Amino acid sequence: MDFAYLAAGIGAGLTIIGGALGIGKLAASAMDASGRQPEASGDIRTSMIIAAALIEGIALFALVICIILAFK
Repeated sequence: MDFAYLAAGIGAGLTIIGGALGIGKLAASAMDASGRQPEASGDIRTSMIIAAALIEGIALFALVICIILAFK
């Protein structure tokens, strides 16, 4: 068994888990902030969506790197 596939699988899994935990924490904090200041919920939602997209982009880049390393 080639360890490159195993390492790529573990790396991809950790990447996805890290991204999911980051977005979950971000959403929980945004909902808490919206509950505290309902009048600012539009600005909070916009900031949350931008930050979630950045987190998802980093996770996607790391996933692509893991796939490239697996087939190299």
